[in-house]
Amino acid sequence: MNNREITGNIGEWSEIYTLLKLLGEGKVYAGDQNLEKIKNLVYPIIMIIRQEKEGVYDYLVSNADIVIQKADGTELLRLSAEKFLHEAEYLLSAMQNKPAGARSFSVAKTQAFMDKIYCSTLKASSSDKTDIHIVLHDQRTRMNNNLGFSIKSQLGGDSTLLNASGATNFTYKVVGADFSDEEIENINAIATRTKIIDRVDAVRRKGAELQFDHVDNSIFRSNLAMMDNGLAPTIAQLLVEQFNTGERTFSNLIKPLAESNPLGFDMDDKEDVYIYKLKHLLTSAALGMMPSKKWTGRYDANGGYLVVKKDGEILCYHFYDKNRFEDFLFANAYLERGKTHRHGYASLYRGEDGCVYFKLNLQIRLK
Repeated sequence: MNNREITGNIGEWSEIYTLLKLLGEGKVYAGDQNLEKIKNLVYPIIMIIRQEKEGVYDYLVSNADIVIQKADGTELLRLSAEKFLHEAEYLLSAMQNKPAGARSFSVAKTQAFMDKIYCSTLKASSSDKTDIHIVLHDQRTRMNNNLGFSIKSQLGGDSTLLNASGATNFTYKVVGADFSDEEIENINAIATRTKIIDRVDAVRRKGAELQFDHVDNSIFRSNLAMMDNGLAPTIAQLLVEQFNTGERTFSNLIKPLAESNPLGFDMDDKEDVYIYKLKHLLTSAALGMMPSKKWTGRYDANGGYLVVKKDGEILCYHFYDKNRFEDFLFANAYLERGKTHRHGYASLYRGEDGCVYFKLNLQIRLK
């Protein structure tokens, strides 16, 4: 079917691995917030549906076989599930032992099997956050549901939940001190390994603080307001607290965030309120919301997450178990600091109003 060599990164090969592994095992276990399997909560797989350039193909689990058929039910091929599992194990070994430093690589044996099973591309066609469509059997409701899942692989390092871009810049006004043009230039010239931290420290040594002003991108600003009108100032303070505390995980930042209390809540359980707001952000970013795309509140990956662990085990975080899914995201989310030259942030500049401003950028990864 495909005579050219297919190359891909770990994330792309992980999508094929997930297809092969799930079909080979015919089930997927739920995971807890610590990435451990919940042994008494398993979802039998009825079918995986894959959109290829040539059309839609159904991979039906039929006893000990996998039946590949067209969308109209025409059977194309029947292979043992054991064969899929064997191919998954080979691909896992290839990913774990990929050439050192290689971002993209090929796996000839896996590509040959892909061609055989009518799988011509590493990544299924999708314009949203859905990586794989699975018909799962829910043993509690006794219903089969066609659900879209986002795949997050740990094989290539920590996965990104929300990508950094110019759209995720937060602008702060620098208040409490005046800065000359020479001082601005000197701070911006700091190029240490920890230059963002060091630049913020330089601003503070001058006696100044960062006061949230606005979210740069109007679409992201609207998306945040639609989710929760208090999210923008909450995230803005979260970004600042990482420099106040040296912490980066959401779970460790929640206490200082509640203490700074950017929304001015007058209550004892402020931590719970901010946790709720941040879980809403994480869930929305995980399942549908993109900063630079107008969002309607609709979840694309309506099934949830599939996490490929470093040892190849795949765990399901089903959106039907909303509390468990949110707990997993919150327990594993942390702030990442991107490249300053890419998104125009972490530098002081003087605005048209004569005031000095500073930008921080939001990027979220999962451990």
